[in-house]
Amino acid sequence: MRAWILDDSPGTYRLGDIDLPDVGPDDVKIRVVTSALNQMDLWVTKAMPKPPLPHVPGCDVAGVIEEVGSAVTHVAAGDEVVVNPGVSPVADIVAFGNDSPMGPGFKIFGEHCWGGHAEYAIAPSRNVVARPASRSWDECAAYPLASLTALRMLRRARLASTDTVLVVGIGSGVSCAALAIARRMGARVIATSRDEAKRAEALEMGADAVIDSAAPRWDVTADIVIESVGPATFEQSLRALRPGGRLVVCGGTSGTSVEINLPRLFFKQYEIIGSSMGSYEEFADLTVLVERGLDVRVDEVFAFDDYPAALERLAAGRQLGKIVMEH
Repeated sequence: MRAWILDDSPGTYRLGDIDLPDVGPDDVKIRVVTSALNQMDLWVTKAMPKPPLPHVPGCDVAGVIEEVGSAVTHVAAGDEVVVNPGVSPVADIVAFGNDSPMGPGFKIFGEHCWGGHAEYAIAPSRNVVARPASRSWDECAAYPLASLTALRMLRRARLASTDTVLVVGIGSGVSCAALAIARRMGARVIATSRDEAKRAEALEMGADAVIDSAAPRWDVTADIVIESVGPATFEQSLRALRPGGRLVVCGGTSGTSVEINLPRLFFKQYEIIGSSMGSYEEFADLTVLVERGLDVRVDEVFAFDDYPAALERLAAGRQLGKIVMEH
């Protein structure tokens, strides 16, 4: 099959032919219609982490089932599906339930195993759900990883409709999804960005107010801060919290290490909460929200052969929402 292939890490992708693995008893083979980019597409080229090689990237996939494994009964060839990118073994699902992403066997589709920037993808059958029929193929590829991550972050933050939520660094898929979900849940949402155009777009997306990320102090008192930028904004994010507020972290696009003022942390009684991906139950809940009209922000759509240009846009941070490829 034609695929974007990473032969070494650190390294670069090439478009070429590679044999698709066999369909296991519990797997499905999917003809990919659309896939979407994530920071993971860039990280694996820098050995952050180094994936099994050769590697086919692509965490977000929507397509049509072409073949099912011998033990699969709940889906069939011809079904239009979306892939849940959080892959847990059955034992972890049983042991951890809604916290299955905390299990030792947790994997991310397109990182620890081959993904969907290819003609076909193989996924565990438990990781496919019927695609929301009311949404476009582009939207169906755009929502899985980012919106799942945002949903779990807000749940771990114990979001209430009376809360003020600060979304740091509007533009990424996660930040756009967090804005949409928090607004849908009735919260007041404030977004930050260094980019004036992105701040204006955030207001159009439903943000109640916007702040220039470059300001040394942000004029906001938040119950919850959604943080994925890291060291470039972490100090301002902490200072933006009310006493007892919750800061939820899912990544660090500006780096991996931060310094924390411990007296401020314990005197203000802040909570700093790590969050990653989401469970099978949360993905099912998310898909219902998408079917019912949750905003899914698609930034730009590229042809499959134009993956390098899509990667360049992602690396430059020019996107506002998800970058999608049509196959």
